[in-house]
Amino acid sequence: MHASSPLTVDKPKRLAWRQPAVLWVILAVIPLVAVIAFAVLQPVKVRPRIGLAPGYAFTDQNGEQLTSEDMRGKLVMYDFTYTNCAAPCLQTAAAMHDVQALAKRMDTAGLLVELVTISFDPEHDSSEQLRRHAAAIGADTDNWHFVTGAADRLKNVIGGGFGVFYEPDGAGGFTFDPTMVLVDGNGIIRAIYERTLPDMQTIERDLNLVVTEVRNSEGPGKLVYEAAHLFLCYPGS
Repeated sequence: MHASSPLTVDKPKRLAWRQPAVLWVILAVIPLVAVIAFAVLQPVKVRPRIGLAPGYAFTDQNGEQLTSEDMRGKLVMYDFTYTNCAAPCLQTAAAMHDVQALAKRMDTAGLLVELVTISFDPEHDSSEQLRRHAAAIGADTDNWHFVTGAADRLKNVIGGGFGVFYEPDGAGGFTFDPTMVLVDGNGIIRAIYERTLPDMQTIERDLNLVVTEVRNSEGPGKLVYEAAHLFLCYPGS
């Protein structure tokens, strides 16, 4: 007399089965939507992590040793040349000078910016010659270092590590690709400017991108930046 019909018994069971299934679908879709939105909208831009910069130990313009470990925790702009490079040889010294001036007026959130010019002509570019060259181009050597070392080590670091081409031209000079390389405080190459000199707007943008990433590298912000690297959220050239 009081027994329920099959319909009144089965209906709640079917609803009870469907509710957790719908919930699981929603939970699965939300991350997917978030991933797609992040990949499409790219709310955060980063400079790519191109590769590990080479380690080195060279001699600077003061006859003192400068190593890649001295640059840890700092942003470093490198260029590669020789002091006898004269017109029509394309020098990067003017661009490096502009980078030094730019770094002084930028808000780098306390992150130090260093410059390192590596000479691949150790036969002529002694510490004294590097010091004269630095003075001639008006470099502030408080954070701009001029270094060189043994020829075989230079080839390994410049050619093998940084991927910069150079070779003697048979007339006492060198043929080379004018190149500047930005390396972050973890020793990771973040930008390569080669063959044509970069404009300061591009360099300022790239420095700001790396500085902002470092500033937000702790806590939840780190996950956002790792996602930006995962989805290749790079700025346009």
